[in-house]
Amino acid sequence: MSRTVTAGIDDSPESRAAAEWAAREAELRGLPLKIVYVQEPTPRMAARTPLFDLDSYRRWAERMAGEAATGIRARHPDLDVSTAQLTGTVADVLCEAAGDAELLVLGSRGLGRLGGFLVGSVSLAVVARAERPVVLVRAGEENGDAQRTEPAGTPPGAVVLGLDVDEPAEPLLEFAFDAAARHGVPLRAVHVWPEPPTSFYRFYGDAELYDDLQRGQATLLTEVLRPWRQKYPDVEVIEASRCGSAAQVLVDQSHDACLVAVGRRIRTRSFGFHLGHVLHSALHHIAAPVAVVPHG
Repeated sequence: MSRTVTAGIDDSPESRAAAEWAAREAELRGLPLKIVYVQEPTPRMAARTPLFDLDSYRRWAERMAGEAATGIRARHPDLDVSTAQLTGTVADVLCEAAGDAELLVLGSRGLGRLGGFLVGSVSLAVVARAERPVVLVRAGEENGDAQRTEPAGTPPGAVVLGLDVDEPAEPLLEFAFDAAARHGVPLRAVHVWPEPPTSFYRFYGDAELYDDLQRGQATLLTEVLRPWRQKYPDVEVIEASRCGSAAQVLVDQSHDACLVAVGRRIRTRSFGFHLGHVLHSALHHIAAPVAVVPHG
């Protein structure tokens, strides 16, 4: 069975933006789009409340998903769009939906002028547990009821890849290069290495040590990227090997990104979110859509 691009929605502007982004991504990938709405099981006390009408709520949810699909079909007439209304714990159901998808797209609330994301517990739980790529999109990036907000002629930006050259993850590299090729944009590969321990003390020879480290780290990045350049010869690759804080450098290098791809190691423990500080910073402070790619 063919995979889908799946968008999880609710009644927020962020989820409408996510659905629109997912629709364009589905077109690029030649895949159908599946719009999913998850209804939490009705709490017993709420069901006993006279003002709570479960049937009306279900009809509203169905209508909301239907209206979202209708709008996307109007803007993307050649796209195969389906909807599904599911019941259960939202994070659990979305993780299950991600397993059947090429990628799962969710909305994430923006922080206004500060940029970035305000990531809720559901999004964090899905990102931490899903075994397929998850993309978080904020409403400021795309508007589900309109076209892109950038002025005409604005460059589309780059796909930014946050890469650890000591443990390069093939699924992450594959995802990032494939995304750059599909979107027809450059790939900026960002690798960050720590400050030399002696640099704080200004020992004799520090400058030479720094230069050697800089050249060595840049060479490592080039070697990691070499086979992927050969596999994707049409993708322009920009190598960014920097010294400093990995989280801060990745945020700084993503100011003009159309998509940022970061990795997450799949863990066997079933409790907690287990998100590293780099991924956490990317989710909260990068304004562009962020793709989290799990790997072993």
